[in-house]
Amino acid sequence: MVEVTKHGIILKKTDNSFEDMGVFNPGIFQDDNTVHMFYRAMRTGGFSSIGYCKLAGPLTIVERSKEPLFYASNSYEFQGVEDPRITKIEDTFYLSYTAYDGINAFGAYAISNDLKDFERKGIITPKFTFEEYSDLIKKNSDKISESHINFYNLFIRYRLGDLMKGKIYVWDKNLVFFPKKIDGKLAVLHRLYPSIQLLYFNNPEELTVEFWKTYITNLYKHIVLFPEGQQESSHIGAGCPPVETEDGWLLIYHSAQSTPEGFVYHACAALLDLENPTKIIGLLKEPLFSPTETWEKEGYVNNVVFPTGTAIFNKNLYIYYGAADSRVAVASVNFNELMQELKKTQK
Repeated sequence: MVEVTKHGIILKKTDNSFEDMGVFNPGIFQDDNTVHMFYRAMRTGGFSSIGYCKLAGPLTIVERSKEPLFYASNSYEFQGVEDPRITKIEDTFYLSYTAYDGINAFGAYAISNDLKDFERKGIITPKFTFEEYSDLIKKNSDKISESHINFYNLFIRYRLGDLMKGKIYVWDKNLVFFPKKIDGKLAVLHRLYPSIQLLYFNNPEELTVEFWKTYITNLYKHIVLFPEGQQESSHIGAGCPPVETEDGWLLIYHSAQSTPEGFVYHACAALLDLENPTKIIGLLKEPLFSPTETWEKEGYVNNVVFPTGTAIFNKNLYIYYGAADSRVAVASVNFNELMQELKKTQK
């Protein structure tokens, strides 16, 4: 296995009202020796916004804003904007995030030319009730794992939708943009439970109700990674924006393991084909790293390492992650060693 170095906590909550409960799950953009960090800041009551800080090198914070950079401004974001990822495509920065209204979670994004002012492009993931989604996903029943369907069958069986009076929608989270267009289109990873899927589009206006009906009735065609192994016994989700290498797209993602004590979140790694990212080239059979330290095992949510951004310094891949939904921590691996390990598992 690849040797992982844990550098510990680099960002903690403050007394500032917008981040007095926790700071975690940061989006990362590297510009030479500068690392721009866009982190989830949670205040009392569980409301989230996006804070900003700047690092010199991989670990040293040299600037930190005392106010949120990006915050909820629409009803669909009432409870907050969560878990940002940042990607630059050509001359435009794409900030993807989870829009949470207290009940429903959707994938949304905003764009910027300067990393300061962001223009919202809105929700781009599907908006179907559990009942509607259940009817659509069942059309894949002969081509898709039962775990995609059983969860929604249980929801219907116990009529949980009735309790919400039809206001609860299927969650679609972990929206992550590839750093370049593929076949001339924006390429985005997202997660309809329990696997990771790939979405292509040019303009958000293309993503109509009819588009999503067709997409979901053929979901098996869009799956990139499906949960495998004990460490992925519940679900997986895209973590960091994919890193382009000569051998393929390096993807650091998270997995959730179901245990009697609750979920345990791990950081995992895969290598995807450059031209067709639904094709897996390599996949680590064990987690890249897991919660082992007190600050990863104890927090607002226990037993969580949640990778959301990377940077490369001196042939080392630095992985920035949320630790126990309470703080930002960093781990690193030798980039070449990780790639060699992944290529050993080529399918």
